[in-house]
Amino acid sequence: MALWLLFGLMTAAAILAVLWPLSRRVADSGGSDIAVYRDQLDEIARDRASGLIGEAESEAAKVEVSRRLLAAADAAEAEKSSSVSSVWRRRAVALAGLVLLPIGAAVIYLMLGSPQMPGAPLSARMQQPHEGRPIEDLVAQVEQRAAANPSDGRAWEVLAPVYMRLGRFDESARAWANAIRLNGATASRETDYGEALVAAANGVITVEAKSAFDRAHVLDKDDVKTRFYLGMAADQDGRRADAEAIWRDMLAKAPPDAPWIPVIRQALQERVPGASAPAAPGPSADDVAAASKMNPGDQKEMIAGMVSRLADRLKQDGSDVDGWLRLLRAYNVLGERDKAQGALADARRALAAEPDKLRRVDELAKELGLQG
Repeated sequence: MALWLLFGLMTAAAILAVLWPLSRRVADSGGSDIAVYRDQLDEIARDRASGLIGEAESEAAKVEVSRRLLAAADAAEAEKSSSVSSVWRRRAVALAGLVLLPIGAAVIYLMLGSPQMPGAPLSARMQQPHEGRPIEDLVAQVEQRAAANPSDGRAWEVLAPVYMRLGRFDESARAWANAIRLNGATASRETDYGEALVAAANGVITVEAKSAFDRAHVLDKDDVKTRFYLGMAADQDGRRADAEAIWRDMLAKAPPDAPWIPVIRQALQERVPGASAPAAPGPSADDVAAASKMNPGDQKEMIAGMVSRLADRLKQDGSDVDGWLRLLRAYNVLGERDKAQGALADARRALAAEPDKLRRVDELAKELGLQG
């Protein structure tokens, strides 16, 4: 009802703006000119009677004023004849404004508006059930609550997955960090925090994200999402055998109807075959079986030979970032820190023009405690 009243007032204001100029009368300039000239004739007669002007001057003035009086009378008559048609035109315009403006406004509103939709103030919309409200309203409501009370851990825990769904990954990571700080760490919260960090880094598992997954794994060693991302971290670090072991163990322990089985299988198909390809050589199943039967000295020699071959290959093709990551970890495991430092310097030179790959190398170097 209030909306219709508002529309009515707006329409009335528009009509008034159109009709107000049309309602004003045009001044009758012809009539006023005639009255002036008549006064001038009377004044000339008075001046002649009092002797202020002579006979000749009086007659000349009368002739000039009379000429102007006749011209003004003719103009007034012409204006009077045309004023009739002008009045009708003004009345036609006024009638059109009075009728067409409200009709036009009503037609446009019926075409573009929603007259059947009941009005509702913001407070009423905020109180309606969640399933009937836009996601933006819900987010705004919880954001207001979090801004008013930053120590409300529940608000941050509600916002974090919503931000993730909306693609606001940095904000999701900050919300999860606040939820963990205020509500305490759980495997689920730590994993979701790590997942938001990975999404914000365009799929790269950063050192901070890896730490979150490690903390989640300590809290729950069987959490599926945590183990999946730990496998991804191993794969990105060049430890594809570890990634394969994690994912195959997950498949072995999975219920037959687990919905995440296709995801693990796809990860194995996409990631693991590359580890055994010529571009990223590694021990085959026969090599592993043979190594298990060797004495410790022979095993160490076999590992050193594989590491040496990997280092030689990287000298020929330094663009394989996964190979560099695997080489750094191998030298670190073997305790050969000097060789690890040298390999780090070589990797940085080889990948200087590829900042994304170089960042992965620097993150691993920081994790391993390598200097330089």
